[in-house]
This record gives sequence, structure tokens and C-alpha cells, in this order.
Amino acid sequence: MKFMKLGSKPDSFQSEEDCIRYVASDLATDVVVNVGDVKFYLHKFPLLSKSARLQKLIAATINEQQQQPDDEISLPDIPGGPQAFEICAKFCYGMTVTLNAYNVVAARCAAEYLEMYESVETGNLVYKIEVFLNSSVLRSWKDSIIVLQTTRSFHPWSGDAKIDARCLESIASKAAVDPARVDWSYTYNRRKLNNGVPIDWWVEDLTELSIDLYERVVWNIRRKGGVSPEVIGEALEVYAARRIQTDDHCHDVEEQRSLLETLISLLPGEKQSVSCGILIKLLKSSVSLECGEDVRKELSKRIGEKLEEANVDDLLIRASDGCETVYDVDIVETLIDEFVTQTEKRDEVGCSDSSKAVVAKLIDGYLAEIAKIEPNLSPLKFIATAEKVSSFPRSSHDGVYRAIDMFLKEHPGITKSEKKSICRLMDCRKLSPEACAHAVQNERLPLRVVVQILFFEQVRATAKPSLPPSGSHGSSRTTTEEECDSVTATEETTTTRDKTSGSEKTKAKGVVMSRIFSKLWTGKDKDGVGDVSSSDTSESPGSATTIDDKSTPSTRRRRSSS
Repeated sequence: MKFMKLGSKPDSFQSEEDCIRYVASDLATDVVVNVGDVKFYLHKFPLLSKSARLQKLIAATINEQQQQPDDEISLPDIPGGPQAFEICAKFCYGMTVTLNAYNVVAARCAAEYLEMYESVETGNLVYKIEVFLNSSVLRSWKDSIIVLQTTRSFHPWSGDAKIDARCLESIASKAAVDPARVDWSYTYNRRKLNNGVPIDWWVEDLTELSIDLYERVVWNIRRKGGVSPEVIGEALEVYAARRIQTDDHCHDVEEQRSLLETLISLLPGEKQSVSCGILIKLLKSSVSLECGEDVRKELSKRIGEKLEEANVDDLLIRASDGCETVYDVDIVETLIDEFVTQTEKRDEVGCSDSSKAVVAKLIDGYLAEIAKIEPNLSPLKFIATAEKVSSFPRSSHDGVYRAIDMFLKEHPGITKSEKKSICRLMDCRKLSPEACAHAVQNERLPLRVVVQILFFEQVRATAKPSLPPSGSHGSSRTTTEEECDSVTATEETTTTRDKTSGSEKTKAKGVVMSRIFSKLWTGKDKDGVGDVSSSDTSESPGSATTIDDKSTPSTRRRRSSS
């Protein structure tokens, strides 16, 4: 830290209690200066020789206080109070005074108030402080920050003296310097570097500033140029991590809300300037602090531009107090909508579907997690969220299956109709063999879904190269569902599945599996010739029609035996 010593005489100011200050001298004092609660017993000559304001005040009291041994004046509004006045008084006496970054603003504003100019005496205090500011303080990185912080207590005096403006210019200029030319002290605790100065060397030191000063610094840095949007975005992230509080320790919600809204207004417009993670953290804070709708819309739009960079934990956003659910699912739907909007804009210039595939996987994982931890998640909300990414490309539907299975596990009280609606989100043809193996033993799934899975597994196992690709199975799936209904009708009329034990359900599924397999193969006799009354399964197994009672002799024998 830079400092400057003024004067050469010993400091002879002394105290009597806390409210009296005087100069130890053989000469009797002849003026009393009241500053706040403190009385200064001083001598006129040193003060009048350097302060034009004191000259006028003392002259005005001469005729009024002729009966008093000492003239008495008051300075109720001097910047810096008793401490700043004492620095000016010691300078008038020629006593040693040490100025540094912490007291120089108070001394400068007090000297301005007392009119300690060159016109009163050459080498006066205002001039000397200006020399110190320009030659030392404003050339120091950390001192400039300290001085800028202290200016908040001295408005409008510090503004009139342009101290804050000069500090802002100094800080912005240094932040824009090529890191290779940085040779001053700075703080950098986040990670150690062995090769030179990092480009974001300055961001941590600025977290010491209050939000109003920080806002002015960032705007000046952006106006100055020379700093990339990515570094400015990182600076905002570091400041937010240090300053934003949304937990029970937050005592001033209004202040925190204002701070958050200011940070959001400072975000650079470039897409890659701020990470998706910090945007979502800001969004979570905006929900917790109940910021305005405009703030949340702006953040949602920014997140939608890069939703593919998020992870499942990012999307677990707690709902505001008073909501029916613990987590805010609506806001996740908004993020998906924004992503779709932004993707459509990018598609106009040839954007690939890779980001959609990533988001589809992300939402599948989110639904599995939210189904597990959100007891009040309704089937309709689960379905609505899943349908927003239903058209997105996926390599498989394993993620959809996991989400459905988790919802059924954690919400066993839903109706059969709701269960069927949820399971329609899944395309059984796109399950991996591992997922199919798990699903056919999953007692939480409706029986018709298990039949579909078994059917498509059988089709996949026996498919020939001449068969249509899996992408053309739209009609096959519908037909299969009709088959499932006809095959399971007898089972559902003779027993209520919700009341059967686990072993009975497994047995029922075994019966269904046996029946669907029989249905697939009864169209061939032992000589390999298809029966004319059977469906044309040799061309497209997925298009088989419902079995009629008179379809084949083997079918009749199996039904009579059952």
C-alpha cells in the first residue's frame, strides 16, 4: 500500500475523555472548533493561514463573542467528521500526518470543505493530496479499489473532486492491460498457475466492491474494451458466488434481490460469455428471492440457448413458498420451450439434431429424478413434460423407460388409465435388450405393455433382411396393442391385477408370453406351409391381426385346454 507523510513536527494532539482534543502547547488556545461530539481547543493562526473557510467563520464570530475568552465555531457537516478534521488541523500545525488509501478520500474532501487551496497558501493540503492520488494511489491496482470503496461515504464531495471517476478509469484501464504486462500485486486464489498471469487475474479483487460500485466498474471495463465477454462473464460468476445469499442467513431480501437483478443486467449478450451452470444458479436465486417475471424470462431465454450444457441437478429448481410441489416443474417446461424456439432459429442455418438428442437424454434423466423426489408430481404434469421432448431424436428409449418405471414405483396410487397414458410415452421397439429383459419382469408395468415388449423382441429376433425397417412400424405398434387387448381380455375379466400377488402376476405374464408366441407361429403347419386362415406374418410380423376363434386347429386345441 502506498502512503505519504506530510509535516515534520511531532504530533502534540492530546485527548481528554472522548469528546475533547487539544494541542499541548505553552500558548493558550484561542478558538474552539466543534465537530460532531468532539471539541477541538486550538490556535487561530495556524488554522487561518491555510483555511479560507475558517477565516470567514472566525471573522463572523469576532463581534458576537467579545465576552468569550475563546472564539467558538461549529463544523457540523464537514466530510469525514472529527477524524478528517484532525488530519487537516495537524497539517495546519505542520505536524506529521500519514496519508494512505484508507484515509486519503476523507482528508481530500475535508480539505475541500475547509477551502485549503493554493490561493490561500502555496503547497496547501488539496494540492498535496492531489499529487499523492495521481502519482501513487491511482497507479496502484489495490489502492485504487480501496479508494473507490471509501468514496461511497463522501458523496457528493468525492464526486465533485472526481475521485471516484478517476478510480474507475484506473481500474478499467488496468483490467484491459495485456496480462503479459501486469506487474502489480493482485489476488488469485482459485487455482495456481506456473506460466504467467491469467487473463482473469482481476476478477477476484473486484468482489470486495459493493454492487453499485461493481456495476460502474464493469460498465467502464466493457466501455474501455480489451476484455473478452467470457472473462466478464466469469467475473460476474465469481461476484455472484461471493455475494448472493438465498438461505436462512439472508437478512435483507430486498437488497439481495436488487443485487441479483443488477448482475443479470450486466450479463454480456454473447452466447458463450456465461456458462449454463451460472445462468441456472441465477435462475434458482431469482425464484428464491421472488424476483420479477422479466428477470426470470430473461434468464430462461439465455438458458434455452444452451440447455444442452445443463445437467439433471441444475434442473432441480425448488418452487416458491406456497406451491403445491417442492420443485418447480413448470419452469423446466419453460426452459424446454425456449430451447425449442432457439433451436428452430439455429435450424434455419443448418443446425444438427445433436443438441436435441442431448436435451432428450437430459429430460429423461430429470423426469426419473423428479419422479423419485417429488411426491406431489401428478401424472398429467409428468406426461406434459415428457411430451415436450417426445419428438427429439433418441438412440433408444431406455431413458424414457427408466423415468416411467421410477414414476410408477414412487406413485403406486395412480389409476390404470393414468398408467396406460404414461406408458404410451415409451416406444417399445426402441428399448435395448437389457431394458427389455428388465421390463418383462417388471410387475409395475401394465400387462399390455409387457406383451408389446415381448412381441417386438420376438419380431426382432426372427426378423429377416427383407422385412421393413423398425422406423416403419407405426401401424405395427397399433395392431400389436389391439392384439394385446384381445389376448389379455380373458385374464383381466377373471382376475383383478391390482389384487394379485407377485407370483400370480408373473404367472399371468408367462401365460401371455406363451399365447403371443403361439399366435406368431400357429400360422405354419409341420410341413412349413402357412394356413390360409392365418394372418400374413411371414411378410411383416408387426402387422399381424387379432386371432379369431377359428383361425387354426392348434389354436382351438390350446384354448379348449385352457
